[in-house]
Amino acid sequence: MEAKAFKIFVVEDDEWYRRLLVHNLSMNPDYEIKSFENGKECLNNLHQLPDVITLDYRLPDMKGIEVLKQIKNSNPEIQVILISEQDDIEVVVDLLKHGAYDYIVKSKDIRERLLNTVNNIRKEFKLKNEIHSLRQEVKKKYSYQNTIIGNSAATQKIFDLIEKATRTNVTVSISGETGTGKELVAKAIHYNSLRAKQPFVAVNMAAIPSELIESELFGHEKGAFTGAASRRIGKFEEAHSGTLFLDEIAELEISLQAKLLRALQEKEIVRIGSNRPVKIDCRIIIATNKNLLEQVKKGQFRQDLYYRFYGLPIDLPPLRQRGNDIILLAKNFVSEFCKENKLGQKILTPSASKKLLGYPFPGNVRELKSVIELAVTLADKKEIEAEHLLLDDTENIESLLNEELSLREYNLRLVKKLLEKYDNKPKIVAEKLDIGVATIYRMIKDE
Repeated sequence: MEAKAFKIFVVEDDEWYRRLLVHNLSMNPDYEIKSFENGKECLNNLHQLPDVITLDYRLPDMKGIEVLKQIKNSNPEIQVILISEQDDIEVVVDLLKHGAYDYIVKSKDIRERLLNTVNNIRKEFKLKNEIHSLRQEVKKKYSYQNTIIGNSAATQKIFDLIEKATRTNVTVSISGETGTGKELVAKAIHYNSLRAKQPFVAVNMAAIPSELIESELFGHEKGAFTGAASRRIGKFEEAHSGTLFLDEIAELEISLQAKLLRALQEKEIVRIGSNRPVKIDCRIIIATNKNLLEQVKKGQFRQDLYYRFYGLPIDLPPLRQRGNDIILLAKNFVSEFCKENKLGQKILTPSASKKLLGYPFPGNVRELKSVIELAVTLADKKEIEAEHLLLDDTENIESLLNEELSLREYNLRLVKKLLEKYDNKPKIVAEKLDIGVATIYRMIKDE
């Protein structure tokens, strides 16, 4: 697609000087130049959306500052370069206050100065466009559907809660087993909220030694303690105007919870080694794989901090409770892995899908992703068979035993699992369980 021309308006009443400016700017073939004799003509053509306007300070019909104000009121994105014969510092300061990008005095070296200024503006425009594109990509990446794939009732409920969370700055508490995607949900909330253009800062409380947590969150001043060679900005300040995601919040030692509570209540922090408070404005999203209320009852988590954090609760269900979402996720992981590694597209066979649906995935989505990536690697052909899915059967049986079932139901599930493992060969299963083959047939028949 052809690149958009960089459009420049030249507004100058002196014909000779106007031609000089147009000639100098036209040396760059990427610039599209249009010239006007007065301010009114320029303002009447702002609908053409110029990127830059060079504006003579003294025009026959209007003062340069009045034209500048109207340009900025019409479109603040247009950059205006004032050009004049006078060099009055008060005038320059006033123009810059009203949004002028630069002020250039008419002189012999104006060509170089003007071209450099316009080139700098163009670079800034390009950078802004790149940042905008990246933000759009991030927003698309963390859209609800791209963050959590599935159509189960449990997944639809998560979508609904995420949407509610994006409308306000309410604190969000995300709970769920390890591997259910708590940070992805936090990012989906941030990048679809009014704070999307501001920082998203994540802190894993379990990954930071307890003696460093305070410095990590609040920062420190130079010389505050041994090894503090310079000032350090903490995570609260990094996340100013954005979102601070506190993962594994239950791991925070109770001695530090009071300081965290105070920072949240007062909306200010104090760096270690300082007594000057610093105002903070960041949305808080927390996550935990523990029951915080149980932690409160055990005396391991402050009750006042618990209620401060509660906000909008989002409980992520384990993968084993999301039904056919397992297959939708698996197919998505297959597609992504094949694309990233430039492999031909592969598909899950019915037997592979059945095997996935029969496994409890104690590691949740994270485990499923690893299992699928390994299966794609092992599959030489287009089809991913059940044999390519290396699942932890020991973990599967342990999970089965945690359920409250009758002895008959336990026996039936165990037999089914072993039949699946040994390619539906009752004789082998009977030998493994030390029972008769007829017993196997009878159990299946009576199901």
